[in-house]
Amino acid sequence: MENSPEVKREHWLLAAWPGMGNVAVLGAGHLINQLELQPVKELSGRGYFEIGGVGVHEGVIVPPRLPRSVFFTREEPVGNVDLTVFLGESQPTSNSLGFAHDLLDEAAEMEIDRVITFASMATQLHPSQNPSVHGLATEKSLLESLEKLEVRPLADGEIGGMNGVLLGACAQRRMPGLCLLGEIPYFAAGVPNPKAAKAVLESLAMLTGTEIDVNELVRHAEVVDQALIRMLEHSKKEERPAPIADVDVPAAAAGEEGGAKAPKGLDLAARKRIELLFDEAKKDRARAVDLKRELDRLGVFEKYEDRFLDLFRRAE
Repeated sequence: MENSPEVKREHWLLAAWPGMGNVAVLGAGHLINQLELQPVKELSGRGYFEIGGVGVHEGVIVPPRLPRSVFFTREEPVGNVDLTVFLGESQPTSNSLGFAHDLLDEAAEMEIDRVITFASMATQLHPSQNPSVHGLATEKSLLESLEKLEVRPLADGEIGGMNGVLLGACAQRRMPGLCLLGEIPYFAAGVPNPKAAKAVLESLAMLTGTEIDVNELVRHAEVVDQALIRMLEHSKKEERPAPIADVDVPAAAAGEEGGAKAPKGLDLAARKRIELLFDEAKKDRARAVDLKRELDRLGVFEKYEDRFLDLFRRAE
């Protein structure tokens, strides 16, 4: 009787960089620790990172160090697939697509069959709620595996940063790729979110058949959630509806983007203040908390709600 041919185990790569809520790095770092993965290779960042300055110690220049980008793996099988994790200290500051293709060249040498990335998606999620996981793929056939896990496909939008650019490079090379996006509260986009990291890790565990202990993330999440709830409560106490002057100033005079019509009843100073906060929130989403507080104080959040949420349509 002939022996049946041995089925080759698939080799998957999880790639992660810092982003909103630090979901990708928290999840990948936890996976490296839990599975005791070891560094095996480093991807050169030469030509992809700008150095804005150098350190000085006792009058002597400290040689600049580029952010590290390291592959981690282990020889023993893990779950139903072989798993390698790529963790970048920082996202490239130039030629991100070229960096992605360099990464995939290394992945091809390692005989990687599929690429996974983690990302976050800012929504109106309350810190007390469990985040849902959304997903996207380089081809529709891959979405079926996500739907079986009750991972909702992301219908439309944009994935910013390397967590998205890498999958774009995968699509160019017709290499299978998936992204798992964990929900985070929009007002805390700059706060590390272990609960969202736990959610995407659990989805990855089910995809790969890998057992991952997430208790440490659960403990950290409890602390972060309590802090975020206190932040919300404090913010609500500070909200005091102010009397609104019955003045209707044309939108263009208020300097509103695209000449969008603002709600009636806001005076010129209030409209200019709102537009300034919108501009600041576009550059730094952490300022969205100040914008939300001002809109609530003036009692006009519902009027600006769609525009406010557009600040967070771009996941990363």
